[in-house]
Amino acid sequence: MTRKRYFLIILILGSLSTISPFSIDMYLPGFPAIAQDLNTTISQVQLSLTAYLIGISAGQLLYGPLLDRFGRKYPLYAGLGIYIAASIGCALADSPDMLIAMRFLQAIGGCAGMVAAQALVRDLFPVSETAKVFSWLILVIAVSPMIAPTVGGYMTAAFGWPSVFLTLAVITLVMLIGVFFALPEGKQADPGMSLKPKAVLGNFYAVLRNPQFLVYTLVGGIASAAPFAYIAGSPDVFMTIYKLSEQEYGWIFAILSVAMIGSPQFNHILLRKLRSDQIIKMGLVYQTLIGTFMVAGVYAGWYGQMGLIIVLFLFLLGQGLTAPNASALSLAPFSKFAGSASALAGSFRMGIGALVSGAVSVLHNGTALPMVVVMTSCTVLGILIYFFGQGSATSYREAELAGAVNEM
Repeated sequence: MTRKRYFLIILILGSLSTISPFSIDMYLPGFPAIAQDLNTTISQVQLSLTAYLIGISAGQLLYGPLLDRFGRKYPLYAGLGIYIAASIGCALADSPDMLIAMRFLQAIGGCAGMVAAQALVRDLFPVSETAKVFSWLILVIAVSPMIAPTVGGYMTAAFGWPSVFLTLAVITLVMLIGVFFALPEGKQADPGMSLKPKAVLGNFYAVLRNPQFLVYTLVGGIASAAPFAYIAGSPDVFMTIYKLSEQEYGWIFAILSVAMIGSPQFNHILLRKLRSDQIIKMGLVYQTLIGTFMVAGVYAGWYGQMGLIIVLFLFLLGQGLTAPNASALSLAPFSKFAGSASALAGSFRMGIGALVSGAVSVLHNGTALPMVVVMTSCTVLGILIYFFGQGSATSYREAELAGAVNEM
């Protein structure tokens, strides 16, 4: 594979992976305007975010078997088409319920890009390269929060919040064209892969029986849910408590996203000297310490607006150390069931993200405390699972390397 071809594939896979970040981040500055136009509250608008995350979680379980049965591209075409139609539906929403329903449908379509991108990493690159490739994808994904809320804030102020969803439809149409003309096929269709419920559940069960997959999916999914608490809570914290405008909030979100861009690059350097599981441990310990300090400071009233921004930045610096390494380790044992494994891992991540964002809404008390408590709780739970489960995952990996375990 030439260098140019390599980076073109990374760019396309990264773009597919950004569908959900853009769908989540770009409309955040419009929360107050949406609430006003639809005659509802910001906490009700937050439920459209929760609905999106639930849709991603459920949809990935659908696409995993489809990607294994029909190959990577045809299910991807269908998903992107559904996303485009639902985005237009979001722009035309005239009630909170319609917006929530369209966001759910939007997620069902958009999650095809996320599942297909992860499965194609496993298809197109050797196992030894996957952690590096996932780091590149995390970098592309991390750039989107710099762009999406800022652009969304200005678009909302200039053209109204429906323009955000129409823009998402156009962007996804461009991605669909790129997939058709430039993305390799990856794993071919497997006519022998049954889509009957019993067979699909059997494939999922085979994946879940793998201790390496289970441990690192739990660790990565729970720890990686911390930003969803930040995403769900930050519009209210900064625009209601600190009275910032849509544009100002967009710039703060962009500044904080720089933290998530830097850490994947640091991960590239660390991978030269450390194993992925060692880097995961380092990232979780770091975030737990910063998170504890963050919760204590918010509870005690140590921080103003700038202090909160700084401590959030420090916390998010550790995010790029856990996610790419956990993804690489969880998918490493699979080839035949890579689509199903990717779907299960992604579904769990987004399901936890939905619970986390919902928890921030339920615990809403007019302060930043619910947001930071839920963020820190994710990393604490992640590190506990790591310490209790890492031994069994390591034993399985060593057995696999010794040839005692067959690749699935």
